[in-house]
Amino acid sequence: MPNPKRRHSQQRGAKRRTHYKAEAATWSIDSVTGESHLRHRAHWTEGKLYYRGRVVIDKSPAPTESTES
Repeated sequence: MPNPKRRHSQQRGAKRRTHYKAEAATWSIDSVTGESHLRHRAHWTEGKLYYRGRVVIDKSPAPTESTES
């Protein structure tokens, strides 16, 4: 594998890396819950996991039934 004969300057490396920019993440608002979330990601709301407006996992506590006799 070829290697450089001489060392590259720090300026040369910095010039090459100027185009690597961080982009802000895109946020969306769920049509069902109205919560904001990252695009193409599932999100938890009130014990339920939503993806594309549908409930995927429901971990909300079950309603307790009173047994008074």
